[in-house]
Amino acid sequence: MSARPNLPAPPTFWNGAVRVFSLSLGEMLWSRRTVFLMLVTGMPVFVALVLRLVQSSGITPVRVNSTPVDGASIFGGMIWIFFLRFIVPVLGVFYGTSLMADEVEDRTITYLFTRPIRRGAVLVGKYLAFLVCTTLVVLPSVVLVYFLLVPLSQVARTFVAFAADLGLLALGLAAYGGLFAFVGAALKRPLVSGLVFVFGWEQVALLVPGYLKRFTVAHYVQGLVPHAMPSDGVAAVLQAVLRNNPPAWLCIAALAGIVAVSLWLGVKAVESREYVLDQ
Repeated sequence: MSARPNLPAPPTFWNGAVRVFSLSLGEMLWSRRTVFLMLVTGMPVFVALVLRLVQSSGITPVRVNSTPVDGASIFGGMIWIFFLRFIVPVLGVFYGTSLMADEVEDRTITYLFTRPIRRGAVLVGKYLAFLVCTTLVVLPSVVLVYFLLVPLSQVARTFVAFAADLGLLALGLAAYGGLFAFVGAALKRPLVSGLVFVFGWEQVALLVPGYLKRFTVAHYVQGLVPHAMPSDGVAAVLQAVLRNNPPAWLCIAALAGIVAVSLWLGVKAVESREYVLDQ
């Protein structure tokens, strides 16, 4: 009687996630969503270029109460207005909710789930690809805006704040992406829910006094803005608006907790949900 051949052991959870990551990263980088991402992140670069050209002509582009605003403060304001309040949440919604939804819509989820890889590893691998893809596009845009607005003479003084801005953007992308990866795994129409959360719930909760803002991602991202921006010029005005924020350590812990809990819930949702393909 012949011996049964030894079958290779199935990959571990993280080995499976790495395989899905390597497969998904190339697809994301060359997808239509990435073209949209580049157009969105090009908007603040264009604004910074216009401001630089105006400044080169001898005109002060931005004034507050007749006082010229320096480039570092303008950069801090653009980080808050363009990136943290708009670009990062939008990318989290459009990419995060699509991690599993696109596979269902394209009818490719069956092929992923028939491989000897845990379902949850598929979600985690695609989430890691999302982080790398968005970081490779968003952070270069921030670097361009920084060097267009901040004179070389101020780089040494503002570089620490600039590095903190980069870390804050990466943390915001991770938190929003993790949250909407769970939404995309758990709900059938996740994009609508994500847009309502970002442009509805978060906007209202941040304006209403009380504890409701604690149930938003923006509250903890926003709480880190004064720590990442210069302390003069427009930044002083923004810090006055963003008063009563939680301490930086609590914001970082809360955002890390949102990532961990969201991915855990997303893995549970993917592994327990029955995905029915529309005919």
